[in-house]
Amino acid sequence: MKGFWAQGKNFRKPMLMFADFIQFSASYYVAWFILLRRIDLAAHVEAMLLGYIFFIAIFFISFWIFGMYESLWRYAEAYEFLKCMMATAAAVIAFIGVTWIVVQPPMVEQRLPITVYFISAIMAGASALFFRTAYRAYRTNKAIRTNSASRKKVLIVGAGETGAAVIQGLWHSHAHLYEVVCAVDDDPVKQGRKIQRIPVAGSTNDIPRLVEKHGIRVILIAVPHATGKERRRISSICAKTTCELKKIPSLFHFDENETETSNPTVVSRIEDVSVEDLLGREVIDIKRFKTKYLLGQTVLITGAGGTIGSELCRQVVAHGAAKIIMVDVVENGLYAIEQELIFKFGNKASFQLFAEVASIREVSRLETLFTRYKPDLVYHAAAHKHVPLMESAPEEAVKNNILGTLNIARCADTHGTKRFVLISSDKAVNPTNIYGATKRVCEMIVQSINPQSKTEFVSVRFGNVLGSNGSVIPLFKAQIAAGGPVRVTHKEIIRYYMTVPEAVSLVMSAGEMAKGGEIFVLDMGDPIKTLDLAEMLIRLSGYEPYKDIDITITGLRPGEKLYEELLMAEEGLKTTSNNKIFIGKPIDIKPEYLFDSLNMLKQQANSSELESRLKMLDKLHELVPGFHREVGKC
Repeated sequence: MKGFWAQGKNFRKPMLMFADFIQFSASYYVAWFILLRRIDLAAHVEAMLLGYIFFIAIFFISFWIFGMYESLWRYAEAYEFLKCMMATAAAVIAFIGVTWIVVQPPMVEQRLPITVYFISAIMAGASALFFRTAYRAYRTNKAIRTNSASRKKVLIVGAGETGAAVIQGLWHSHAHLYEVVCAVDDDPVKQGRKIQRIPVAGSTNDIPRLVEKHGIRVILIAVPHATGKERRRISSICAKTTCELKKIPSLFHFDENETETSNPTVVSRIEDVSVEDLLGREVIDIKRFKTKYLLGQTVLITGAGGTIGSELCRQVVAHGAAKIIMVDVVENGLYAIEQELIFKFGNKASFQLFAEVASIREVSRLETLFTRYKPDLVYHAAAHKHVPLMESAPEEAVKNNILGTLNIARCADTHGTKRFVLISSDKAVNPTNIYGATKRVCEMIVQSINPQSKTEFVSVRFGNVLGSNGSVIPLFKAQIAAGGPVRVTHKEIIRYYMTVPEAVSLVMSAGEMAKGGEIFVLDMGDPIKTLDLAEMLIRLSGYEPYKDIDITITGLRPGEKLYEELLMAEEGLKTTSNNKIFIGKPIDIKPEYLFDSLNMLKQQANSSELESRLKMLDKLHELVPGFHREVGKC
C-alpha cells in the first residue's frame, strides 16, 4: 500500500486535474438542474453542450496559468487560496466573453441563461477550494495523530511570525518528532489567543508552570530578533525546568553556502541552545568583519594547535592567505588542525599548508623557519596561560611567554615581516598573577621594538574564551558528565566571555587596522558570574543544580582575581572604525631599560637557585606597574 502511494506522487498533477474535471462538470450541470423548472431545456441543449466544452476548457486553462497544479496543497496557505479565487474569477470573465460571442444565435437556438454563468462559476470555485482545503486539513490532522505517543510535547516561546512558521513546520514535518502543546509571548495582546490553533497560554514567566501542567519535554525558543539580554533572560527561565532547550535562528537568514535550491526547512533550522545564548549580549557576527589584507599573504601562526591558534588557521584560510605556516611545540593539536584543513579542502585548496613542530624558545629553529618561509604576517598565540600552574612555575612562564615572544619578535624584525600581532590578555591589566605579568611584559616588548622596526608590531587584548582549552566551560561539562560536583572558586567571581570565532575575527580585524605600537582592546560585553554560568550549564544538561548536581565553592586559587578589570575602563581608550575594537593608550617605556631587564630575567629564569627566583619575581614587579602579587613570595 505504501508503495502504491509512493508511485502515486508521480501522478499527482493528473489526479488533481481529474478531480477538478469532476468538480467542474458537476458544477456546470448542477446549475442547469437548478434552472429546469424555469426554462425549456430542449431549446437549450445545443447551448448547454457547447457551453460545457468552453466551460471545462477555460477553467482548466485559467487554473493552469495561475499555477493551481504546481502548489503542494498539503502546505497551502492564504496565498494559494487567493490564487484559486483569482483563477476562478478570470475563468468566469473569459467564459462570459467567449460564450457571449460564440454560443449565440444563429449557431445555437438559445443563448446560455445568465444564471448558468454565476451559479456554475460559484460552485466550481467553491468546490475547488473545498477540495483543496479538505485535503490540507486531512494531511495536517493525520500528521498530528501520527505517533502521538512517541512525540515530545513542545512549548513555543514567541507567538510571532517565526513561532507560527515553526508550528506549521512541525505539523508538516515527516519526522513527526514533536507535538506543539502551547505557546507563550510577553506581548499582552497575544496572550489568551491562538496561533495556528495553538493557545498562547501566558508570558515567559509562566514557562515553569506550563511545563509542569502539560508535561512539556522540549522548549523551543522562536524569538530570533530578541536582544542578547532578553535571550539570556528567557534562557535562564527555561533553564529552571528540566526540558530540552532548543532555538531557531531567523527564518530570513541564510548561510553563505545555502542557496534557494537547498530549500532549508523550519524544522531543519532547529538547534540546541548553546552557552553563547547565555552571554547576555549580541553574539558578534564574524561575517561582518571580512578583511582583505591577508589575500595572497604568507602567514605564520604560533600556538597553531591551541584553541585560538587553530581558529586563526581556519579564518586565515577563509580570508585568502596563500601560505599558512602552523607552528606549535605540541604535535597533537598541530596534527589535528593540519588534518582538518586537508580534509576540508583536499586537492581544491588554493593555499599551501605547512605544519612545523617548533618551540618559540629555540632561536635557531625560529631563524630557520623565517629564512625558509619569509612570512608577511605573524600571529603570535603561543603561551603558557594556566594561572595556577604558572604561579608554581614562574620560570617557565618567563622563558616561554616573555623570552619566547622576544625571540619571535626579533625574528620578525630581522626578516622583514610586515606585521606582527601579539595575542594578549585582559589579565595583563593590573595583574595579580605571574601569567598576567608576563603578558604585560610581552606587550611592552612589541611596543618597544615597533618604533625602531619596519615591522608593524601590535597587541590584541581580550578576556576568557568560551570553550577554549583549560577554560571553565569544558571543565564544568566534564564535571557534570561525571555526576558532579561542579567546582566554583568563589560565589562572587565574575568574568568576561567571548566565543572563539568572535575573538579571532576581532583579532584579525584589529590586525588590519594596525599602524604599529597599538594595544587593541576587544569589547567583551557584560561580565557573568561564574556561579550563574555553572547553574545554567547544569540546567542545560537536563539536571537541577544542588539537587541532581551539586556545586561546591573551593576558594580562590593562587593569583586569581575576584573581579576582572573592565576592559572599557582603561585610561586613554580610543574608538576605532569597528565599534567592538578600541585602542588603549600605551604607557611610556624605556627600551634600553626593558631589554637590560630582559637579559637579567633570562639569567634568573635559567637558574635553579631559589635566590634567582626571588630576584626574577622582584624584577617582574619592577617592570610591571600595578603588579599586585606579594614581592618576594615564592
